[in-house]
Amino acid sequence: MRTIAVTARKGGSGKTTVAVHLAIAAHLRGRRTMLADTDPQRSSSMVLKSRRESGPTVVETSGPKLFALQMSAARSGVDVLLIDTPAGAEDELVQAAVLADLSLLVIRPTFLDFAAAVSTSELLRRQRRPALVVLNQAPPPRAGIEAPMVKKAQEAARIMRLSVAPTILRARSAYQSVLESGCSAEELSAGTAASQEVADLWSFLERLTFGAARSPELCAVGA
Repeated sequence: MRTIAVTARKGGSGKTTVAVHLAIAAHLRGRRTMLADTDPQRSSSMVLKSRRESGPTVVETSGPKLFALQMSAARSGVDVLLIDTPAGAEDELVQAAVLADLSLLVIRPTFLDFAAAVSTSELLRRQRRPALVVLNQAPPPRAGIEAPMVKKAQEAARIMRLSVAPTILRARSAYQSVLESGCSAEELSAGTAASQEVADLWSFLERLTFGAARSPELCAVGA
């Protein structure tokens, strides 16, 4: 079983939207998937409980209960455990990161998002846990050229010694609108740019986490 923690220090980053889309992406590809919702707002739970389709499983829990849940999930044959962590809650983040094979830092390409992410990256560095930045809500490129704010975000991640996922999630209304039906962009917006972004991101994460025991791309923060 692989465990992926989805984190964001700053509220409004789209962390839960990313967590739900990844959970459904894994499920659609035949992975037995569980999403652990440790955010007190329970947004992930509300979305997935409204699904008419079967799977993925969602469990409302908290940081101190994650280890027991992880052990139970592994025994029951779960392939992927995704953890939706609360924004700004350091204790919950540590508890999730310690158990995770990979922590995703969902960050918008803004100064305030990266400023908030500094403490998260330092925390993960102290724990020597693998981490990856997922740029979210980024403007689409024009004529194949990234917007200056995206280039600055990529440079900020490099300075922070953080790897960035090759797939950038753009600012697209489909990501929000589909959640009302408990679905993902892949299900309700098939063939669109949003559905392709989710597919590409999950494909990369699946190769990264289910591939070699120690992929060169999957290294501890700052290692």
